[in-house]
Amino acid sequence: MIPFTTLSFNQGAQSPASVSVLLFAILLSSIPAYAADIHLENSEAWSPHQIAAPKTSAKAEGAVLIEGNGTSTCAGGWQFVYSGVIGGQTYRLHTHAGHREVANARDSLLAVALWGKWNPATERTQTIPYNYLLPKQTSPNETDFESVVTAPEGAKELTIRYIFRWSAKGSSSWSVPQVEPATATERKPVKVCVVSDGTKMGLKTKHPMSIQGLGLAPEVEKSINLWAGLILDACDRKPQFILTPETIIGGPNPLENAVTVPGPATRPFEQIAREHHVHLMLGVYERAGDARHNSTVLISPEGKVIGVYRKVHLATSEGWSGLTPGNSFPVFSTGIGRIGSIICMDTMLPESSRMLALNGADIICLPIMGDLRADRLSPGSPLFNEDRWKAIMRTRALDSQANLIVARNSGQGSCIIDRRGDIIAWNEGDKSIIEATLPTEEVRYWDGGAVGETTFLLRRPHLYHTSTDDAVLGPLTAKPNQPSATAPTP
Repeated sequence: MIPFTTLSFNQGAQSPASVSVLLFAILLSSIPAYAADIHLENSEAWSPHQIAAPKTSAKAEGAVLIEGNGTSTCAGGWQFVYSGVIGGQTYRLHTHAGHREVANARDSLLAVALWGKWNPATERTQTIPYNYLLPKQTSPNETDFESVVTAPEGAKELTIRYIFRWSAKGSSSWSVPQVEPATATERKPVKVCVVSDGTKMGLKTKHPMSIQGLGLAPEVEKSINLWAGLILDACDRKPQFILTPETIIGGPNPLENAVTVPGPATRPFEQIAREHHVHLMLGVYERAGDARHNSTVLISPEGKVIGVYRKVHLATSEGWSGLTPGNSFPVFSTGIGRIGSIICMDTMLPESSRMLALNGADIICLPIMGDLRADRLSPGSPLFNEDRWKAIMRTRALDSQANLIVARNSGQGSCIIDRRGDIIAWNEGDKSIIEATLPTEEVRYWDGGAVGETTFLLRRPHLYHTSTDDAVLGPLTAKPNQPSATAPTP
């Protein structure tokens, strides 16, 4: 392990070459014997161009200083090159930065792990994998950067690069990187089934059910028997997760027949989950006090209700039907990953799936009757547009960097989509069950970057205030030829 050192601001005047030699010698002497497999080969200032180069200096105890150069082109910093990396080995990478007078630390300070040697005179030298160290601001002037990442197969070297950018003034003082072996979090494949009502396609269930005495309305008990049988059909395939379509339990009159959760209506499904050791997510009309919700219910393999999501964006007719919308986007931790849900009209708003992603979802479930955008966009009888449907669903998965599981009530269009945006299971409307195993490998761009890390670290939340302004209705309120209030000043 390369030790953590005391931070100190120092306006050193050494040349970059002398600073690099001094720092290199100091750091070599500080590496303990038990970490001899990780060896510091070099440390030096870097910048893509002399015009952009920030001011750099070093302290005797190993901390480094990066300062703005007075221009908006400022970009660069320090980098540390290590040998002794073992491909396939997982490492914990950590550093710390103190910063002053930086306009926005999230924007201006980055730490990146590059799995190979990079030329300090350029921002890019070759296509090799890289990972970001994830920032966590610990105080207004302090940020930790840390990641637990696995070195790519064949990797032998590691460059940890500190980046100071987009700030003409200000300074940042960085600790020496910590590099130490760690244990990877194992991601196991997850087999998923999506269930549809095959009886409407002329298909029969292998498990006809006759559950009685629940004390519920006859139409509710009928739906429980139907879907219990269909879910048992899916259980024959030994999945770890099963998703049903929207509002399969509690209809057709939700104000009268909505069900309590947990309660009599969920008990048969709790028993199925327990006996078959499977996660279930059901679409229900839920009764909660005097409110009625369009909800999904997540049941664990132990037969317990562990999560409820209430549809946030109600369809037009739902909005005045007496149903109450939900007010949050919860994500539930399970043994197969972090699971969240949206329902039907929620997918019209990209914020819905993005909120689940920001809350940490690995798997996003979408029970849905239909999407208005994937139908004919003119008056007339409904006409399912498969191309637009697939485009919408694939985009949601890509934007969220989560696996997306879609259960459409009619069956047609139900699908399972991985984080690459690839459809790995599809229902043409001719089957009651589709299945797929969710891939576990990390998704990377052609240039070696991890897609998920880039997706979320590119965000600049301080610029997004308009998205939560109640007065903003987008083009519905814009006037012709009126400049945007947020347009940059020439």
